[in-house]
Amino acid sequence: MNHTMLRKASQSLQPHFRRLHQQARQAPQSRKRTAAAASLISGITVGSYLFYFKPQRIYNDADTSANMSSSSIFQMKHDVSPDAESWKDTNTLHSLVWGSSSGRILVTGSHESEGTEGNMRQPTIAKWLEGVALRDLQLHRTHAACVDARGNVYQWGDGFFGPTSKGSAKPMPTLMGMNIVKLQLTDFKVYALSASGKVYVLAADALNQVVPAGQSSSKNSWLNSNWLRKNDRGVRYQELAAMEALGWNEKFVSIVVGDNHLLALTSNGRTFAHPVNKGANRFGQLGLRTFEIADPAAFNTTMKPDTLRIELPPNTAGNKATKPTQVASSLDVAKDLSNIDDSIIHWCTHLYEIPALRGVDVSQIAAGSRSSFVRTSTGRVLGWGANEFGQIGLGSNVTLRVITVPTEVVLWRMVPQKTQSRCLNVTAKGDLTSFIVERSDTGKPITADLLMCGNGQSGGLGNNTYTNSQGSPARVKNVSGLLQYSDRRQQVEPIMPVTVVISPTGHVMVALDTSAESHGVGGQDLMVWGRNFDYELGNGKKSSLAMPTFLDAPDGERLMLMKRKAKEVLDLGGNVIKKNVNVEQQAAAGYGNSVVYWRVVG
Repeated sequence: MNHTMLRKASQSLQPHFRRLHQQARQAPQSRKRTAAAASLISGITVGSYLFYFKPQRIYNDADTSANMSSSSIFQMKHDVSPDAESWKDTNTLHSLVWGSSSGRILVTGSHESEGTEGNMRQPTIAKWLEGVALRDLQLHRTHAACVDARGNVYQWGDGFFGPTSKGSAKPMPTLMGMNIVKLQLTDFKVYALSASGKVYVLAADALNQVVPAGQSSSKNSWLNSNWLRKNDRGVRYQELAAMEALGWNEKFVSIVVGDNHLLALTSNGRTFAHPVNKGANRFGQLGLRTFEIADPAAFNTTMKPDTLRIELPPNTAGNKATKPTQVASSLDVAKDLSNIDDSIIHWCTHLYEIPALRGVDVSQIAAGSRSSFVRTSTGRVLGWGANEFGQIGLGSNVTLRVITVPTEVVLWRMVPQKTQSRCLNVTAKGDLTSFIVERSDTGKPITADLLMCGNGQSGGLGNNTYTNSQGSPARVKNVSGLLQYSDRRQQVEPIMPVTVVISPTGHVMVALDTSAESHGVGGQDLMVWGRNFDYELGNGKKSSLAMPTFLDAPDGERLMLMKRKAKEVLDLGGNVIKKNVNVEQQAAAGYGNSVVYWRVVG
């Protein structure tokens, strides 16, 4: 008989399970509990008891020959960190960093004082984030950026300052006074979404944020006077305009990026795309083939630049990259676009509605390195783009390497026909994709499954396998189908995966909502798995993990993401900018590194 697997959410839940079992045995008939209900409660209790107290082999969607002890899902105890006492101080907001510190992404001191090629083996308090709460934080290979509580953007890292920078590399304010709420990073550009729904782009490096020397004297050129904007710090930025008109009060509410493309979602559920560079549609991930760029020949003239309409056909053969071609132009320019610089922020200045998604009410967007996804208001998912690792999730029978048309991802395979399935969240990064799916059936408790597909060569699928291709979304069982008993509601409820964070290099972090019935014990459990070449899993080891495991905080206790009201919040310059602010801890993942920072709520 298959019993529903129930994990112990916290130490405080054990008495509830015991009390529940005793009540089930001792309750009088007058309470009118049906035999079915008693059987369900006893099954849950006994199943949870056996799961927690009896060492056993646990199987999931992986090959039954794979070995995995039940103890592997619990945190690995380590020596107490030197940061233990500071971590226990709840009067100050402490953020944690671990993994690769290459490029001074996690450290902000000089090369001499803090080696840039070292790795942090376990979660370590970031002194430069003491007392700081952010709206967003994003990490890239050699540069990083964040938004403080006021909506100001800071940038840092060797990719921002330059690899030859020898001094301190503390985060530098760049885009100020724009009320930014969300950031997305690419190799050469930073995309920012404002609270008013504007999308901006600025250079990822400090050198290209200022007017180039060759253009500094052209104060009357179109480039400097009308097209590009410049704030009072001299930082140039570009606003991206929607090519198709937005409706009354319609604005952009979300942006995501892959390696070469950007997706944007409006408040009316419309989906737009933007080419980051000439590789934006190599795998069909852009969702459209043609768009306009400004004619570089007119940058230093006083006239508005004419546009070049170019085409980026997808490489459906999956072999060599397809070269972009010019479709039409009002100027006589060379048809070879290889000399056009697509790393500059005014390479393309528009967002284009994806034709195949017109009329589709979209609630969420997601982007892998070369793939795209939307979740509709009805809980269905469409995906397109690169699929050589099965990252779109179309099943093992679909062997196409490139999916050029948004195609529905079936998330109810191997599920009883009467069970209703609804996707609550889709997350993608690199070549991995995750889906949080709610399952409901009459007379049964609602459950939630975390499904993953794509390249799990480093264990990122979380199903006890190391495979580089998974086309059918597979259940991550240690965080799927979990239940807890609610004293308040007097019923069994699902333990929901709340947020999923996937790194571009293949490690995964998931927050589980176990706080509702923990009676003040803690917040959301943070579980990690996948690639671990740079200690990005924070367990002090370099071996990758194919199953979820808990993570230790600096004091040796299980790391849980908390919520609180901060007495004061600082900016990255150490200045108090807000008081009595509701904040919560949020996980972020970069290229071989991880962060848990405090995020402003609301």
